[in-house]
Amino acid sequence: MKNNAYIALFISVISVSFAAIFIVSCEAPALSIAFYRLLFTFLLILPFVFLHKKTRKELLSLSSSLILIMGGIGVILAIHFALWITSLELTSVASSVILVTAHPLLVGPFSHYFFKEKLSFVNTIGIILSVSGVVILVYGNYGFASGIDTLQGNILAILGGIAAGLYILGGRKLRKSVSVGSYAFVVYAVGTICLFIICFIFNAPVIDLSLRDYGIIFLMAVVAGIFGHTLYNWSLEHIRASVASVVLLGEPIGSSLLAYVLPWIQQIPSYYTIFGGIIILIGIYLTAQKNKRIQVF
Repeated sequence: MKNNAYIALFISVISVSFAAIFIVSCEAPALSIAFYRLLFTFLLILPFVFLHKKTRKELLSLSSSLILIMGGIGVILAIHFALWITSLELTSVASSVILVTAHPLLVGPFSHYFFKEKLSFVNTIGIILSVSGVVILVYGNYGFASGIDTLQGNILAILGGIAAGLYILGGRKLRKSVSVGSYAFVVYAVGTICLFIICFIFNAPVIDLSLRDYGIIFLMAVVAGIFGHTLYNWSLEHIRASVASVVLLGEPIGSSLLAYVLPWIQQIPSYYTIFGGIIILIGIYLTAQKNKRIQVF
């Protein structure tokens, strides 16, 4: 099962790497993209929930406290999407995705102190290397290529990364007792409602988007939502939060490469990006290799 979890985690990283590309390819406002991205993902999982008897039964048996906690995680997920997708309007793909994936600084220590998941020396070195690689990437990409990097955009991405770290921690805690179907149903439903309210508050349109934008956001929901975040949530049941969080640092590499090869974006990576990417991969390898020798469950 653990090997399957690693395969699922790998697929999820590849899938979420397309998220930023879909977003910058849309012309709709950022908050509208965030709302429909989560709404479409929620609608895609509805058939599974309704057709899967065990999931329906579990949903009906969930305690009010569990539902409340999952609702809180849904709010955090909505905040994450709102902050991160907005940041992509104000800074480059590379800088935004790099900063939003810097959450191991939060996840690792929190998992150690609150979930009693001891970080070995190799785990710690892996996380330090990965975060160091992120710092190098950020430094190299400030003002690089498109020159659209702004302090406001980078701050929004950092805040989005903090929200992502809290989302990972919450998922890790609940996935021990709640199936991925029930978890995704409640979290995505609450997150969608929260984003609708945010759109209303900030006057972001939730109707009359272009058919092209609807299509792109739907693809993002399928690729980044179903094969990305939902598959990632499933892997959390079998992989430690700190490990899964570090592995997701592969996302900025994938997104940067896609932004480089796709003709309508064409952001050329710097030497800092390449060097930092290598360091991140080494850190991911060290963390994952050490974890394979540990029986977690």
